[in-house]
Amino acid sequence: MKTARQQALLQLLTEHETLTTEALAGRLGVSVETIRRDLKSLQTQGKIIRRHGRARRLHNVQSDSAEPFYSRLKSHYADKVDIARHALNWIESGMTLALDASSTCFHLAKQLPDIPLTVFTNSVPVCQAMARRQNINLICSGGQLDRTSRCYVNAALPSMLKSLEIDLFIFSCEGVDGTGEMWDSTHNNARFKAQLLRRAQQSLLLIDKSKFYRAGEAKIGNLSLVTQMVTDAKPDAAQR
Repeated sequence: MKTARQQALLQLLTEHETLTTEALAGRLGVSVETIRRDLKSLQTQGKIIRRHGRARRLHNVQSDSAEPFYSRLKSHYADKVDIARHALNWIESGMTLALDASSTCFHLAKQLPDIPLTVFTNSVPVCQAMARRQNINLICSGGQLDRTSRCYVNAALPSMLKSLEIDLFIFSCEGVDGTGEMWDSTHNNARFKAQLLRRAQQSLLLIDKSKFYRAGEAKIGNLSLVTQMVTDAKPDAAQR
């Protein structure tokens, strides 16, 4: 019965694109709490995405579902700033870092000391923050500007990375589902992160507690690819 109800729920989301929790409960004749449990299960499976009391089905097509950068910057602000501060312990003079276009990495960039480093990034805000540092060698990926995500999209990224020896890739993601798969809100950002994960000597995932058991639009790869994680989640939740 549960499986049949979830299939019916997915069919409704296919037909209507997005519906509120209350609307789904009404159409399926069950309680709001039952729908919330179903939505949580489907999100863990990477089949839907939930935002602001609404659900939308994920399809294997390219789309731009990313929230504007400055909206993400305000979300869980204090948690992200604290996570970024802890990430500084991983950074040493002389390293080559790669930073993604996440809001958490922007918080890290603002706290980064002006020491001899090379920083490679696709993030416009990170580039702007790094431009003020006299001792940091800044390399921007360049390419087409994605104004929503405030980042560059460059099809020539694999060629660029061949000439870079990256010591540490620092990034965040849209969510990590129940199977340990990491997700992002756009296919372009997911590809960037997947390529940097393969290229870097080590990787550091910065993730706040709201992102566990969540999926997104595009899959990055499994958590097993990540060297270490910095999070404000309780140890038992992070381990699961």
